[in-house]
Amino acid sequence: QVQLVESGGGLVQAGGSLRLSCAASGRTFSAYVMGWFRQTPGKEQEFVAAITGSGGGTYYAGSVKGRFVISRDNAKNTVYLQMNSLKPEDTAVYYCAAALEYRGILYSHRYTYNNWGQGTQVTVSS
Repeated sequence: QVQLVESGGGLVQAGGSLRLSCAASGRTFSAYVMGWFRQTPGKEQEFVAAITGSGGGTYYAGSVKGRFVISRDNAKNTVYLQMNSLKPEDTAVYYCAAALEYRGILYSHRYTYNNWGQGTQVTVSS
């Protein structure tokens, strides 16, 4: 189990940028796939991006590809989500998630992840 704490959310104008951070507890951070999901009221959580334990593989939802970048610093037990060219439809609560990595893992499925942060609100104004 890992404890996850997100930070970096806030209010930004359309076209602006934000960087979310997710700090993880524990000493085996590199063993975990890390994902970002988001949720708006009345909707299910939506996959945003994921990164392998080594950081060598990244995966994105089509709606954010080319605008968002996921990265990690295993020495700092932290994963980041750099969000550029933000749109009002990016407004949501963003959640960080972790899952022990294994062969064949489904990076975009929320049920893959069994460790979740508390979420951070991102609001993009038009």
